[in-house]
Amino acid sequence: MSDTFTLPDLGEGLTEAQLVRWLVAVGDTIAVDAPVAEVETAKAMVEVPSPYGGVVTELHGEPGGTVQVGEPLITVGRPAAATYAEEERAGSGNVLIGYGTSAQTNGRRRRRRPAGLRTVVLDRPRTQSPIVRKLARERGVDLTGITGTGTDGLITRTDVERATAPRPDGDDRTGLGIRERVPLRGMRKAIATTLSRSRREIPEATTWVDADATALVELRESLSGTGLLALVARFVVAGLARFPDLNARVDDDEIVQFDGVNLGIATQAERGLVVPVVRRADRLSARELDPEIRRVVSTARDGAAPEAPGTFTLNNYGVFGVDGSAAIINHPEVAILGMGRIVPKPWVVDGQIVPRRMTQLSLVFDHRVCDGGTAAGFLRFVADAVENPLSALADL
Repeated sequence: MSDTFTLPDLGEGLTEAQLVRWLVAVGDTIAVDAPVAEVETAKAMVEVPSPYGGVVTELHGEPGGTVQVGEPLITVGRPAAATYAEEERAGSGNVLIGYGTSAQTNGRRRRRRPAGLRTVVLDRPRTQSPIVRKLARERGVDLTGITGTGTDGLITRTDVERATAPRPDGDDRTGLGIRERVPLRGMRKAIATTLSRSRREIPEATTWVDADATALVELRESLSGTGLLALVARFVVAGLARFPDLNARVDDDEIVQFDGVNLGIATQAERGLVVPVVRRADRLSARELDPEIRRVVSTARDGAAPEAPGTFTLNNYGVFGVDGSAAIINHPEVAILGMGRIVPKPWVVDGQIVPRRMTQLSLVFDHRVCDGGTAAGFLRFVADAVENPLSALADL
């Protein structure tokens, strides 16, 4: 007898997930609730536990492929003890390559599970799928000569097919050769969907200003444990209290303004752009914002989903060494503030040209919720706080 476990409902209206890697292999004995696969949804990376215990007899799907909710994930057979008992009665049974059966004792054969089994498996080429191994045998591919493109170097079916595929003639439109085709799925697909919807639905406008951040940098250097991003985040939250039009969303013919700020922090993670959220950032001081920002960014880079929907996003693209950007609004929010790198530049102060630490602030906003005067007022408020941070913090 066997049981087939299908991909469960992942919540939040999600209907599919990308299979990142298997955590078990055919022949493994698993317990109830043991994690069997790591999958990536549009929200996060999660481990899927099995509701059945026993021996894994089949893995449905290849790493890198998409599994729909309700489709088979793994098949689990009868408990290992029963399988071993049958093998005892039948004789030597299946033997792991490199190991023989034990000597007969008291008229019975004793089967020993070799020590270091996991090490033996890991010494082989990094593929856990019998389908991939079968395909490699059929096509005469030596798996030891393939570099896997799956998670942690796992060899996928695509890797084997690519190793035996003829060189493409090229792209018909450009006449160039095609180096690789990258499926748009998982987190990358979710990002593409959100950004495309933002561009399609939101009539956005952009405004920007150069700000003298010299005093801000000096203040940061005097404050132990409080970073520049936390200080700017505090100014942003205070600005939204004065310009609530930008802390909102549009629902059909209604503008919904929020009482409180869930501040999103645009973050570049290994699997793409993510926006972890600091819940109720309006209740936190700059000193309190700093560790909270670091915490949510760290968990997001580890694959966790945002802990709450955001109402406004702060984007520090200066970490990439650029001065400015017309960012895309994180739908269904209505505005995003960007901050460029802080670099020394000549600046006029009291009629004299002097070196100052300058940054560019840009605001992209939904023109449906406000006009340029409101957007400029908010941006100027943040810029003034950046230029005079001590006064701004004293007033907050």
